[in-house]
Amino acid sequence: MLSAHTVSVVREAESALMARVPDGTLMRRAATGLAAECARLLPRVYGARVVLLVGGGDNGGDALYAGANLAARGASVHALLAGRGLHQDGAIALRAAGGRTRWFTDAMADETDLFDADLIVDGLLGIGGRGGLREPHATLALLAANAPAPVVAVDLPSGVDADTGEVSGHAVRADVTVTFGTHKPGLFVDPGADRAGRIHLVDIGLAPELPGPALVRPQPVDIASLLPVHGAETDKYRRGVLEIRAGSDRYRGAAVLCVGGALRTGVGMVRYGGGLRVVDQVLSQWPETVARLLDPQSSTDLSPGRASAVVIGSGRGTHPANSDELYSVLESDLPVLVDADGLTLLTGDGGAALAELLCERTAHTLLTPHAGELARLMEADRGDVEARRLEHAARARDRFGCTVLLKGSTTVIAHPGAPVVVNPTGTPLLATAGTGDVLSGAVGAFLASGLPAREAAMCGAYVHGRAATLARGGAPISASDLLDALPLAIQEAHWAV
Repeated sequence: MLSAHTVSVVREAESALMARVPDGTLMRRAATGLAAECARLLPRVYGARVVLLVGGGDNGGDALYAGANLAARGASVHALLAGRGLHQDGAIALRAAGGRTRWFTDAMADETDLFDADLIVDGLLGIGGRGGLREPHATLALLAANAPAPVVAVDLPSGVDADTGEVSGHAVRADVTVTFGTHKPGLFVDPGADRAGRIHLVDIGLAPELPGPALVRPQPVDIASLLPVHGAETDKYRRGVLEIRAGSDRYRGAAVLCVGGALRTGVGMVRYGGGLRVVDQVLSQWPETVARLLDPQSSTDLSPGRASAVVIGSGRGTHPANSDELYSVLESDLPVLVDADGLTLLTGDGGAALAELLCERTAHTLLTPHAGELARLMEADRGDVEARRLEHAARARDRFGCTVLLKGSTTVIAHPGAPVVVNPTGTPLLATAGTGDVLSGAVGAFLASGLPAREAAMCGAYVHGRAATLARGGAPISASDLLDALPLAIQEAHWAV
């Protein structure tokens, strides 16, 4: 797992470490690592043209010392100074190594040598920056974005909130971010993650001072260690029986996709309950399904049968009878995943009773909203949810006392008492109808196999995201394309061990 820590935790750890080492040690460690990564990005260091964008904080000092290192190796290094302050010792070191410094103003925007640079280093703001870039930093960020040279961000792209990934206004867009000591949450969560580029971590000796992370990002080997392993004695019941309550006469495809997502993820058996036309369509596509007629608007027994877990909500409908069905499912002692229409029922008439029952459950429970659904659940603004995904997923987790998988450009998983998980896979190609239904089936399959809600969500989101990439080699996909690619994604993850 890659770990990330909040700004306040990083500050405390840095203070504890600096109390035991000579002054300037951490900055020089950071600058040495930064310079080494810059050198790797250049075709050659000697004669290369490097432009530093330097603010008044420690990130500016890191950039200046790294620039001094490159200048000493023969690079032509020019620092554009912005803001009010300046790290004097770093500037002295750069000049002593043959580098140049000058203050930047708006009037010089057309005179800078950014467009002749081989590399641009963003040291404008550090992890304490909030609220977007102001002038002259915003102008420099815009110039860097339009310059042909690659951009290396120091610790964090300037203008990105280190704790949330939020971007208010202008921000630097980096090709590479060199971060120090530990990752910052904003590097893993959009929109900040989209501006970070490739992330390179430099060890500055901070690890012994850090507590447990606020956020983790799984790697392939982490997923492989969680995936169910089937032995010679495994049968369909040991692999898990998933009850699926998805689809309706209006949205029959939701049932087909959800059932397919579960079967192609390796569940031992799918038991499906739905109306006649939906059952016919599910069986025509997936004849291995054990199906029964169960229309929430006409059936009297809505409780789940013999199953290991239940998925409910995708395309199911929001009729009052659907509330009764959801109530019956939540009353069971089975692990339950609630998606789509099931989430809407939590906010409608009778929603308070359902939400209360949800909070009282002791079995594993997982909600899988997109930003709009979470906004309705939490009575928040959708744009605010998208801007601060970590905060809103954690709020929903705390409100309902269960695992919350917030879908989107960055999928985050919040679980009580554990670090938030950020899924590293996925592609904008997933922004098409039905992919969420496939995800519900895939996560449900892992729930039915015996994985706890957090781990089931982690594995499901990971293989679902990889399947989108593998399905058609980067070409546009439909939700159905994911079904054949899910086994490939699972196989690929197993290869990581």
